[in-house]
Amino acid sequence: MTEKLLRPLRTRPWPERWLTRVLGAALSCAAYLVCIPWDLRNRPESPGSEVETTPVTGTGVLALAAILLLLAVHFGLRDALAWPLLLVAAPPAVLLHVSLRTHPGPADGLAGAWPLTWAAVTLLGATAVLVASALARQFRTDLVDAMEEEMALAGLR
Repeated sequence: MTEKLLRPLRTRPWPERWLTRVLGAALSCAAYLVCIPWDLRNRPESPGSEVETTPVTGTGVLALAAILLLLAVHFGLRDALAWPLLLVAAPPAVLLHVSLRTHPGPADGLAGAWPLTWAAVTLLGATAVLVASALARQFRTDLVDAMEEEMALAGLR
């Protein structure tokens, strides 16, 4: 059973291939929605307080990162290198963009900084997903077999 789950997607029938990809994107979206609050604005610590607190927790961010890295490793093992970026990194980036656009911050001079925040978080997430999936690809046996075959054909072996 695990052999079928870890077989490269290009060898699977197209309905299974696309169902797996859609499920991966849905899991990525669900992980973001569960781990990160929808409204990212800071809130007063208590009524009348001038000290603000953020609704984003370190535990939520770490849980989201762990889930996205596991998905990136899975798709890195099973699919082409571009797919983890589209399936794992893009859905949370889109949801973060929508969240930041629909919940503007206070007019304190930093309200216009959300595009920079979004770009930095998206770049960091996409880089982590790309690195994790590229490292996972190193353990694919079908790529090792193809490389050995190419080297044998070229006479380098």
